[in-house]
Amino acid sequence: MITDWQLFRNDLGAIVQIWKGGLGIWGGIALGTLVGIGVARKRGLPVGLLLTCVAPALPLAQSIGRWGNWFNQELFGRPTTLPWGLEVSASTAQSAGYAAGTQFHPTFLYESIACLLLCGALIVLDNKVPMRAGRLFFFYTAGYTMFRFFIEGLRVDPAHSAGGLRLNQWVSLAVFAASVAAIIAMRGRPATIEPALPESAD
Repeated sequence: MITDWQLFRNDLGAIVQIWKGGLGIWGGIALGTLVGIGVARKRGLPVGLLLTCVAPALPLAQSIGRWGNWFNQELFGRPTTLPWGLEVSASTAQSAGYAAGTQFHPTFLYESIACLLLCGALIVLDNKVPMRAGRLFFFYTAGYTMFRFFIEGLRVDPAHSAGGLRLNQWVSLAVFAASVAAIIAMRGRPATIEPALPESAD
């Protein structure tokens, strides 16, 4: 909604019509994290531990969710002659300004694979490197935004841009910088063991 306000400003009711699409990963992660933190604090749960737990789960979920772009034939990249090029329907290619039969970079596949690798890397990192609870989450956001920046640059779908970069590339840079700052800020702190989650009553 924030990045495509022109689509909603004359029809505010369209904001809640999620069955028509429009859901974005940035809002999902940001609001989901804030709501999760709020619920955790309200119930007295260890926020840092929960952030650590969800860190590898998020890219795993994203790797699966990205396949929706294939079914919807959307968010593909620039034309390519590589053997794994994606061929979309003639109408989809023509609506994007390309001839029927043109093959495109399957950016959904690139991101899906990258998310799977990130998930594995986070699990290994969590098992091998002692760190403060919650720090792993910022490794997730740093890793995701790093490869998202480059994948975003391959896309040809309409998007706001400034300074030669698409809006989502600027968002990636900002989140990456904030994530690295958080990782560094938490580096000198000793690894902590937070209280275990309360057991349910029998």
